[in-house]
Amino acid sequence: MRTLNAFLGLAFLASSLAAAEKPLQIFFVDVEGGQATLFVSPSGQSLLVDTGWGYNAFRDANRIVAAAKLGKVKKIDYLVLTHFHTDHIGGVPQLAQKMQIGTFVDHGENRETSKAAQTLYSEYKTAMGSANHIVAKPGDKIPIKGLDVTAVSSDGNVLNQPLPNAGAANPYCSGVQEKATDPSENARSLGIVVEFGKLRIVDLGDLTWNKELELMCPTNKLGRADIFVVSHHGMDISNSPALVHGLAPRVAIMNNGSKKGGVPAAWDVVKSSPGLLDFWQLHFANAGGSEHNTSDPFIANVDEADTGFYLKVTGRQDGSFTVFNPRNKFSKDYPAR
Repeated sequence: MRTLNAFLGLAFLASSLAAAEKPLQIFFVDVEGGQATLFVSPSGQSLLVDTGWGYNAFRDANRIVAAAKLGKVKKIDYLVLTHFHTDHIGGVPQLAQKMQIGTFVDHGENRETSKAAQTLYSEYKTAMGSANHIVAKPGDKIPIKGLDVTAVSSDGNVLNQPLPNAGAANPYCSGVQEKATDPSENARSLGIVVEFGKLRIVDLGDLTWNKELELMCPTNKLGRADIFVVSHHGMDISNSPALVHGLAPRVAIMNNGSKKGGVPAAWDVVKSSPGLLDFWQLHFANAGGSEHNTSDPFIANVDEADTGFYLKVTGRQDGSFTVFNPRNKFSKDYPAR
């Protein structure tokens, strides 16, 4: 009996350790210059940030569903909509036809008044229907099991207090000037910090320059990032040195398209960030030429053909992670720091 009990105890311990060692999976889905980033927690719960474009014969919804299948996800537990622009929420109605969505998370009401913006928002509300809905404010948690997800910007507001282990003076604010006030939905982006043990990922959607400065100057309220999701597809009305260099990411991943984003000025800011090891891109950016694109192994889609390759991150609680490019089967390991 003692032998049996000992065996059962060891089996339970092995099972518990195996469960504890399950990684975080992140799929950067190619939605041709929009955003759709799928987080799959070790608990099996899922969090999707944005849904890409609508129409296009369900192109983006199908790519999200394909990534979910790779992650063994049958339901989107939390759908985070950073802001109400068509390259971020246009795909919601089609995705809702393809997959069950448990809870919608956004910054609140759409603030743009054009007919196109109102139509887009109406389609979003119709697709949401009577599903669970969270309006996230800075400092709020999104309760996905196995991850610590904090809203850090929302509806034009940012954190009042630094996150734990953040709050140091940011030397990279020096000389960075404000730009013209951005009245669009971009400045209202719902930005998040995702933590899995020691691994930290920062995704601010399309948050623009002046709001970045509110988060990072004179005090860095976010701390450091292991992975920085390049803001606004690599546009230069975002990605201030105060933000990017203050975060000091080890890896940057850019949701750009061949003809959208990857602006050389913004690319230079990211590429020159202190401590950056690698810069990954969903597309070769035509505007950048050979001097303002990363090298071929780190680019998911290298021409304008609608190839649809994703990038995948496998993260571990000790802060180590791996990035994989299925186009060329290239992967790179990043150890814990």
